[in-house]
Amino acid sequence: MPQKKNSDSLELLRGKSGRLFGHLAGFMMTVKGLPSTYNKDLQESQEPLFDTMSQINACLQITTGVISTLTIHPEKMRKALSAEMLATDLADYLVRKGVPFRETHHISGQAVSLAEKKGCGINELSVEDFKGLSGSFEEDVTKIFDFEASVEARTARGGTAKKCVLDQIKKLKDSL
Repeated sequence: MPQKKNSDSLELLRGKSGRLFGHLAGFMMTVKGLPSTYNKDLQESQEPLFDTMSQINACLQITTGVISTLTIHPEKMRKALSAEMLATDLADYLVRKGVPFRETHHISGQAVSLAEKKGCGINELSVEDFKGLSGSFEEDVTKIFDFEASVEARTARGGTAKKCVLDQIKKLKDSL
């Protein structure tokens, strides 16, 4: 229906990724044990290769359609943000304080549960609440709840920091 706005196209792309990664896994399984003979095993790589190329072409067309018709509503996006989305940042904070990640994941989950019990956002918990969950929390824990800082903290290649995104765009443009 023309009035509907939904993510069918993006769901199709997500579905295709499983198919394509399956082809990759199959190909890797084939080539991992090739002996030094005629390698007739490789004839099994042709069908998935051609399907992969066909599907990537379709995915590029779908992506072009999505991006060319996309309307971004920054204010609606900001309204949809929730402090609980920063639970991983809370775990990372504890890692920086020397707590092993396997423990920080659990503590972060406890903070989310505590906020739910108190009927507030995780960002509305007091420093004392956090200290009750782990002695590693300090006064600076409240600085964690900054969405912009969270995005900019992801600086690994392919990360969400603005510099990383601009680098990715430049590389894509250069490859075109």
